[in-house]
Amino acid sequence: MRSNGLLLPQGMPFDVWQRVGDCVLLAVGSLSWWVGDWLVFGEHTYGDRYQAAIAQTSLEYQTLRNYAWVARKFPMARRRDALSIGHHSEVAALTEPEQDAWLTRAERLGWSRNELRRRLKAAVSAAVRGPAQGRAAPERSVSLAVSAQQHDRWQAAAEQVNCPVADWIVDTLDRAAGRIGTPVQS
Repeated sequence: MRSNGLLLPQGMPFDVWQRVGDCVLLAVGSLSWWVGDWLVFGEHTYGDRYQAAIAQTSLEYQTLRNYAWVARKFPMARRRDALSIGHHSEVAALTEPEQDAWLTRAERLGWSRNELRRRLKAAVSAAVRGPAQGRAAPERSVSLAVSAQQHDRWQAAAEQVNCPVADWIVDTLDRAAGRIGTPVQS
């Protein structure tokens, strides 16, 4: 490995090449966390962390601040390996229980960072709109007759991801529609 490339030997077996790729991709996904943790450590240990970090990294001041802020908000034990620092950043301003609920949904339902952002924005918008304003929601109701076994199974699945069963059903149907190429409407 060099700063400007990765030299791979000729004749490398495919399975070794795949493992190298796994390591490279793990590093790429981890770098922002590493920088954030490095900055937080510097803050606690050495004080003025950003001036030296800016000179050392060539990253923008705001980028460094964001990495450190998210790293501070999420101790390692609360970070989700399957989600990016971007996912965590989207929910960092929420309370810990809200953070955990949204991250669990994103993880279980395979949401991208942008999908998580869209869902959060929709939830905030719905909460702000609220029924008190007397506006009719641009939604439609669907009624389903399902067996008790189906309901109980869906309820259990929704509870595993800390999600109301109705939200879980909508998310599941949205993902199914997405797999067949039907775009999600905002």
